[in-house]
Amino acid sequence: MRELTRLKSLQALEASARHGSFVGAATELNVTPPAVGQLVRSLEDWVGYPLFRRSRSGAERLTPVDEAQDALDDIAQGLDLLETGLRKLRGRKARSVVVVTASQALVANWLLARLDDFSTHYPNIDVRLDVSDRVVDLAQGEADIGIRCGLGSWKDVKSTFMMSEEIIAVCHNRLLPADRDVTAGWIVEQTLIHDGTPHPGGDFPTWAEWLVRSCVNQLPPDRGLKINSTAAVIQAAVAARGVALVRKALVAQELDSGRLVHLLPDIRWPVKWAYYIVAAPKALRRQEVAAFHDWLASHTASG
Repeated sequence: MRELTRLKSLQALEASARHGSFVGAATELNVTPPAVGQLVRSLEDWVGYPLFRRSRSGAERLTPVDEAQDALDDIAQGLDLLETGLRKLRGRKARSVVVVTASQALVANWLLARLDDFSTHYPNIDVRLDVSDRVVDLAQGEADIGIRCGLGSWKDVKSTFMMSEEIIAVCHNRLLPADRDVTAGWIVEQTLIHDGTPHPGGDFPTWAEWLVRSCVNQLPPDRGLKINSTAAVIQAAVAARGVALVRKALVAQELDSGRLVHLLPDIRWPVKWAYYIVAAPKALRRQEVAAFHDWLASHTASG
């Protein structure tokens, strides 16, 4: 006989363990924190021992005891299977939702153009985009899956390599000189667009560093357009406001259209940052999230 009479208590336990608090679990389950606490305490009364070590401070006030931690993977998988079974009962009426988070620049310049292909292959899965330049907490369920550019090491998520990145110099085609070749000397005379977005550990070049590699003796003066948003830097280049150093993957469509031109392509500057598909292990157990993960990985591999 299955002990499913305590299903709500198991939901409360699993959500409280993920969020580290009754408050976070209550928000997810759409009940009050005292109601979550009562459900967990009823489960503790049934098993005969406390399921959490409780603290009065810190972001995570609840830490599962060893016995609870051992059981949580099975409980989470069981809840996921129950949800899958309910969707199967609804049959063709059932639609799944995947919440995908990525930066504004990546969504606008890379992801949107490819989403139609996913919808064609998975017509019963709806994609919702959480466009944010902050690092969304996937472990706490703020989104199901994300694309991040970085060194590949983030806490509590699985990272799958997508593609490498390099920095290139670009400008709008109408800025190109009609009476001379594009040289590093010509570039230094232009309005330089500076990206002030932090890239810790990424080895992203400044204009001065890039021009040194191009063998320019005259370093650029501290002038030009300074912007603290990668997406806005790209927009400024597309608007012909000057010459910009940008991530190559984010301007691929503009380069293909000919609107932006890759200047001095022989100067290569690969960076340590790369693009990764990231998701919490629990989220990847959901069929629709795994489908988006696998589609994205294969779509990247095929270009």
